Amino acid sequence: MDVGVVVIGRNEGRRLEKCLRSVAALTRSIVYVDSGSTDDSVAIARNMRIDVHELDASQPFSAARARNEGFAYLQQRLSSMAFVQFIDGDCELAAEWLTVARNTFAEHGDYAAVVGHLREMHPDASIYNRLCALEWASLPTGDLTDRAGLGGIALVRADVFRQLNGFNARVIAGEERELGVRMGRAGYKIVKLDVSMALHDADIHRFRQWWNRAVRSGHAIGQSVKLYGNAIKRNDVRKRRSILFWGGLLPLVVLTGVVPTGGWSLGLLLGYPLLGVRIYRYCRSLGIGREDSRLYSGFITLSKFPEAVGLLKFYKNNLNGSFQIIEYK
Repeated sequence: MDVGVVVIGRNEGRRLEKCLRSVAALTRSIVYVDSGSTDDSVAIARNMRIDVHELDASQPFSAARARNEGFAYLQQRLSSMAFVQFIDGDCELAAEWLTVARNTFAEHGDYAAVVGHLREMHPDASIYNRLCALEWASLPTGDLTDRAGLGGIALVRADVFRQLNGFNARVIAGEERELGVRMGRAGYKIVKLDVSMALHDADIHRFRQWWNRAVRSGHAIGQSVKLYGNAIKRNDVRKRRSILFWGGLLPLVVLTGVVPTGGWSLGLLLGYPLLGVRIYRYCRSLGIGREDSRLYSGFITLSKFPEAVGLLKFYKNNLNGSFQIIEYK
């Protein structure tokens, strides 16, 4: 009874039903937070006798806002809540996860959040689902130095969440890494356990969906560096530098140099396959198979371009002082 669960979703349909069933089998301290669904998501939750909190549509929707309001809802109704499990409506929680994760906190007082293996439910349904599976598998277990390892599915200490005022509602993408940075600055650790945490149904089947997801990632990295550049020097600052070089500077140099160099500047494009080879070798060093390593390295290289678009979107939004959620499903 000291663990509350916040499920967030928007038009998840039957995936939400599976999610809620997996959670309800473990606890009844649940709230489903809906972000303006136009399907039967709210009805599904209510028919299952799950508490529902619908976000006020007069304010911009975001995962950060949904999780914050879900936490506040549970806090009013569950005075004994010491931990909060955040999970998205397209995931199913592993049966043993809450027990294992909760026990970890008893042994480590400096942990603020605990995550485990997030596995793709249908990795062979599309190459994009497969990419998601490889992305999550590439994150090592143990104490996380890269705060991007704190995803939207995690068990978090309620007192730490309150102390840090939860997620930053102005961060429309990558709000988890932003909270992770503040956890680190406050002296807390985040750990990934070598146990199953949840199944995830990415449901990405079109190139445009993958592209928009990468745009979202670029926006998240730009905003993260803007907020906490010095605190994340080894991570997002390096990622932003890579995006700016491979997704912006190098293509610009190639294009502007075609005429002055008589086409010789096109030779700089050889840098992309070299980057792919470097990523491929890294994947192989993690024990990822040859075929998956080729797939992952190719798309990571290609992702520099939509991520550059995301960075530009962030800079534009930052100038305008207005941020709108970037959806890819």
